[in-house]
Amino acid sequence: MAQSGTRRHDNTRIKKRKTDTDMKTTNMKTKALLGCALTLGLLAGGLVTPVHAGNKDKQAKLEAKAKISKADAEKIALAKVPNGTVKEAELEKEHGKLIWSFDIATPDSADITEVQVNAKTGKVEAVEKETPADQAKEKQADAKAKKAKNDKDDDEKN
Repeated sequence: MAQSGTRRHDNTRIKKRKTDTDMKTTNMKTKALLGCALTLGLLAGGLVTPVHAGNKDKQAKLEAKAKISKADAEKIALAKVPNGTVKEAELEKEHGKLIWSFDIATPDSADITEVQVNAKTGKVEAVEKETPADQAKEKQADAKAKKAKNDKDDDEKN
């Protein structure tokens, strides 16, 4: 098997030195790749930012309708779960009602207790235990619903 390149009289290969032209070409390729990566990053950031801004606006509108503050609703929810710690909280519309939903963890269990507090009356609407498997299913369903909503919003814009 013959190898290309220059050989010495003792049949060892001589390494080719990079010339200024080779270095310039390498630098240009590197700069072009970095430029493309930067452009893609900026485009992706520009596409994602309005979605977050839209969610914040929606959340602010819901909070304006709530008569029970998040802090008060949290106290009500924590009263239902002794030694609990709030892991996640959100204000949402469920079945036509404005609901503060709290995912509460307890130190002695991997389960999460979801407590739903009516944001207008302060009444506890539901208390449900969720196993880790239930939580994973809910997360998948939420992601699927969010994607479907985003797809619908994109179709309406176009």
